[in-house]
Amino acid sequence: KRKNAGRKPKGSRAGTPHTRRPAAPHYLPHHVTVRFSAGLPTLRQELLVNGIRRALEKGKERFGLRVVHYSIQHDHLHCVVQASDRRALSRGMRGLDIRMARAVNRALGRKGRVIGDRYHARALRTPRDVRNVLAYVLLNWRHHARGACEGWDLASSAAVFDGWSEGDPTDVVPKATLDEIAKTRVPPERCW
Repeated sequence: KRKNAGRKPKGSRAGTPHTRRPAAPHYLPHHVTVRFSAGLPTLRQELLVNGIRRALEKGKERFGLRVVHYSIQHDHLHCVVQASDRRALSRGMRGLDIRMARAVNRALGRKGRVIGDRYHARALRTPRDVRNVLAYVLLNWRHHARGACEGWDLASSAAVFDGWSEGDPTDVVPKATLDEIAKTRVPPERCW
């Protein structure tokens, strides 16, 4: 191998390098980020959120990969996943990418590339890492949304997360409606 050999990144943003991913023990969860292609409308539309959510539900436990939590943002997706090994992570994410791409293309009535780059994965090695990533993923919409409303993000799995402490987003909606909201389509009157 020669130093600096190989194809250089193109485009306005350098992508995830095509190097071998580091091995991590199978019992560690991973924080995975999937970036979508430029030129797509925001993924936080009701139609696209419901399509991506269905794709995640159908592929959430395939090829040895388990999607634990997720958050859909305007142009990317954050997931907390568990995989039995490196191959399971790779195959499971490839399957999820295909399902999500088909769902988005079907919803928009188009053909073409949907996933912008290879997914980025980081192993969560300590309990503090897991806690910080869960807070980051489930509350990420507050970082991205200007003038975000109170409560939790309906384009995420925050409604079914049972680890909130007092004073967190679940205080806004009565506990009895959490399961109903999580199982139903995203109501258009809720703010994003």
